[in-house]
Amino acid sequence: MNGPTAQATITRRQVRHYKRPEADKQRPVGGVPTVHPVLDIRVVRLEEYRSMGSSPRKRSSKAGKKVRVRFRRNRSKPGRVKDWTRQARQADDHEVDADRSERVVAKGDLSRQRTIIVHDEGESHPDLRRGTVLAMRGLYAEVDDGERVWPCTVRRLLRTRLIGEKHPVTVGDRVRFRVETGGDEATQKGVIEAVDKRRGLLRRRTGRRTQTIVANVDRAIIVSSAREPLPKPHLIDRYIVASLAGDVTPVICMNKVDLDHDGSGAAVLKRYTDLGHLTLRTSAVTGEGIDSLREVLKDSASVIAGQSGVGKSSLLNVVQPGLKLRVGDIIEQTSKGRHTTSTASLIRLELGGYVVDTPGVRSFDLSIIPRNEFEAYFVEFVDRLADCKFPDCTHIHEADCAVKAALERGEIHQERYESYVQMFEEPGVGR
Repeated sequence: MNGPTAQATITRRQVRHYKRPEADKQRPVGGVPTVHPVLDIRVVRLEEYRSMGSSPRKRSSKAGKKVRVRFRRNRSKPGRVKDWTRQARQADDHEVDADRSERVVAKGDLSRQRTIIVHDEGESHPDLRRGTVLAMRGLYAEVDDGERVWPCTVRRLLRTRLIGEKHPVTVGDRVRFRVETGGDEATQKGVIEAVDKRRGLLRRRTGRRTQTIVANVDRAIIVSSAREPLPKPHLIDRYIVASLAGDVTPVICMNKVDLDHDGSGAAVLKRYTDLGHLTLRTSAVTGEGIDSLREVLKDSASVIAGQSGVGKSSLLNVVQPGLKLRVGDIIEQTSKGRHTTSTASLIRLELGGYVVDTPGVRSFDLSIIPRNEFEAYFVEFVDRLADCKFPDCTHIHEADCAVKAALERGEIHQERYESYVQMFEEPGVGR
């Protein structure tokens, strides 16, 4: 190429434009000027061409983001067949040859992951309302947006993303929802489109899924009773571990202290006081410790939890008169409480903050917590972990274990150590 453009590089990526020149007056045809199209080629230099290819494309807001989610595996055929007895009876010679190869985990459409497109509903739909989930009623969530309480369903895509959860929405969640059009205002419903990032969780395993009992709380008031029913230290330990794992501060409350004539309830409570946990002694009958409980609940987000029959709802009725929460009696034959509270509900307190009243439980599955993390949630173990001989010491069968040495010296309570061993060796605990 010659001329001033000799140093320019012409590539395939040329920008071509047509322009109409001025009328050619030299050769008019029939008195009308003839218009000749002229091809205007812009020369693209090599540096410009490279920048054109490397410039990032701006993703359309409608494109969304790709997210990988699991299919439900409880509907797929198991990889390993276990009905050997039935096969042997149905066989002619009563002999069944084992397969030369088998899959322990099924490999089917339902055992794989799939890709879904997720949109940022907060940016693409600015008309969404914000609210807090007060309670779950079956498939509906009661959402308070500050003006009224809306019955809301959950968007199908949101349930798909959180398929590992027993329910994708729980009490205390901050959500964004859309109000359905049509009908009068009194019967209108909403659809939850997104759940904000959670903090302060109390979770447990139920079957194959994870149940988030409550979200976005600061304290967990773990209630036990001195009598009727008797305290369960191992269940208290489980609640403490679940609270610490969810970044929630545990508070141990011993209720019905008016029935603690032999001091056994006080002895259990002292065990946790010596460990540095905040403890309370309360009685819904005499009013002892109610003021201290109010100070703990004031201007904070709390959840009150514990086994059935310990008086959780009774304490809240005394803390804030007028709630009129249902309370139940103790079953005389078993000395156990009845499941009076059937669902968790968020209660706004007049003194500031809120508390979530939860149903009573008789067991608390912690298999969602990795096995090697339990030691970090027993505060009496933490300062001794570095003194163990083996860095991966389980504190159960290893020699030269600092935790077991402290147990033999009486520095660690025997029942606390037994709680740790039981959690660690529980079947299904994460590894």
